[in-house]
Amino acid sequence: MSQHSELDRRTFLQGGLATAVGAAVLSAGGQAASAAEKTRPVRVGVVGCGGRGQGLLAVLLALEGIEVPALCDIHAGHLAAAQDRVEKAGRKRPEGYSGDEDAYKRFMDRDDLEAVIIATPWDWHTPMAVYAMRAGKYAGVEVPAALTFQECWDLVNTHEETGVPCMMLENWSFRRDNLAVLNMTRKGLLGQLVHCHCAHSHMCIDHWFWDRQGNPRWPARYLIERNADQYPTHSLGPVLSWMDINCGDAFDTMTSTATSSIGINAYFARTLGPDHPLARQKYAQGDIVTSVVRTKRGRSIVINYDMQLPRPYDNRWLIQGTLGLYDEVRSSVHLVERTPEPQQHNWEPFAPYQEEFDHAWWKAMGADGAVATHGGTDYLELQQFVNAVRRRTSPPIDVYDSATMCVVIPASERSIADRGAPIECPDFTRGKWQSRKPTFAMEA
Repeated sequence: MSQHSELDRRTFLQGGLATAVGAAVLSAGGQAASAAEKTRPVRVGVVGCGGRGQGLLAVLLALEGIEVPALCDIHAGHLAAAQDRVEKAGRKRPEGYSGDEDAYKRFMDRDDLEAVIIATPWDWHTPMAVYAMRAGKYAGVEVPAALTFQECWDLVNTHEETGVPCMMLENWSFRRDNLAVLNMTRKGLLGQLVHCHCAHSHMCIDHWFWDRQGNPRWPARYLIERNADQYPTHSLGPVLSWMDINCGDAFDTMTSTATSSIGINAYFARTLGPDHPLARQKYAQGDIVTSVVRTKRGRSIVINYDMQLPRPYDNRWLIQGTLGLYDEVRSSVHLVERTPEPQQHNWEPFAPYQEEFDHAWWKAMGADGAVATHGGTDYLELQQFVNAVRRRTSPPIDVYDSATMCVVIPASERSIADRGAPIECPDFTRGKWQSRKPTFAMEA
């Protein structure tokens, strides 16, 4: 994705990492790291030990060379369950932090933590990531890392002030198919890239926002209070690297349009009855949001939010260039210079290209990782994050890409409220996108 500048070693070592790694050399490539430094144990803590936090903790425990000195959750039951999980994995029981909303600060102030994984409700992501960076800990924060323009800038500014890395844990950037497509784009098979489409399409009302009985989960309030593309990062994760966003191109303007909100009411009327309060509730969130980004180089990206109507899971990725395109829905490609003569007006299956351009990360990943959660993407994502912590290098997804993916949330909200008016997208790189070089998932 983007060019990772050399970390501010002096400032970085002022935090807890000074105790952990002493005078390790901090650079984008980590060439100066010793063999011992590349294999040493890494001490990671998790804040937010509910369902997602427990899933990420399980993946961490499956990685080699991981120590978990401490865990944090405001709910004592979640915390105890996570502590039990670590013990059952044959590790020392982590110290627990709970009881009040400031528990995470005491947790992150520990001298023996090098990195923290943040898997709390959304509104805590930025405050906790900022505190982690100021405490000298690598911050691995679940999606979305920020909800507002100010929060996006808070992440970027804190990283630049402290030199401490922050990575949003956007696992779809690490999907096997998406990394193969990335290799194809970098080898020029699609020619000059012109356009991309992406989406997060998945009926989530009945299990993520509410349960089947209509009891709200913590994300439900966002649908009542806000009208935006509230979950753009799974859509955009692979797109940023495909299109060299923040390292050769950048978002310029974005327009967004939302449909009316009728899907949530229709779902509850169908399942709980037309007179149920949830069937009569007013929801701010439109059922489908369509955003169009124009980049600095004049390319376009269409982003769809679609989480409230009946629909199986679907990302609808499509990337198109002057020599052809890839279509994830069809699992097909059409390539001018590769498609055989008799098929030049037809689609080809993607599978042979997946095999030919399979990324080195997937080739190297063992069987345990390949069967882990989300088809192995969580394993690969955390493996690469931990490797960056271990070697004192910048993580694969940097703070600039994290903020760029998240800024779609407030930008879409503002455009929708202004009847689809174009919104200028912040340049979190402060102009450096013109000279920065891609570093995400680069193969030797």
